[in-house]
Amino acid sequence: MKRALLFFLFLLVFNFVNAQEPVPSRSVYLEIGGPGLPYSFNYDFRFDKERMDSWGMRVGMGGYTVSDNDSFFSIPVMVNKLYGKGPHYFELGFGATFFAFDTYDNTYCIDGFFNQNGDYICRQTSSNYYSFILEVDGSPSVMGTMNFGYRKVPVDGGFTWKVNINPIFNNNGFWPLFAGIGIGYSF
Repeated sequence: MKRALLFFLFLLVFNFVNAQEPVPSRSVYLEIGGPGLPYSFNYDFRFDKERMDSWGMRVGMGGYTVSDNDSFFSIPVMVNKLYGKGPHYFELGFGATFFAFDTYDNTYCIDGFFNQNGDYICRQTSSNYYSFILEVDGSPSVMGTMNFGYRKVPVDGGFTWKVNINPIFNNNGFWPLFAGIGIGYSF
């Protein structure tokens, strides 16, 4: 009986010592650039709360207002996977950014020429043209996003940061060199 009790106590202590502490499977962070376009506040979480190097998702919100007639609002949504061992991870992701905007003057010259005096003469204008890196057909709109980058997440949580290359695309083109940096807190 003593041996069985001692063996049970040994197993209990051994499991307690070897028990893994929960990994920081969630993060909140501010990202400049990236899938949120100008900037965004984001919440990121892992689907498997026991492993950081797993699939997860991020949802964010960003935008700005310069005046009553000049504003931008974005919602980035992305599925991502982390590869590596804590605290260093390679991040790979894909998703979409939904956005809406209102501009003070959205009439742009789309065709013109220079006259003999060097003045630019506009032949054709468009009021549906808006550009944020890529031409956009109107508001609201959506851009596809990808994510390739480095993320540092301390094994016990705390201050986290990331640096990414974020190619963006829509029906008007592809821009491979958009980037983002983010700082935040993992828990």
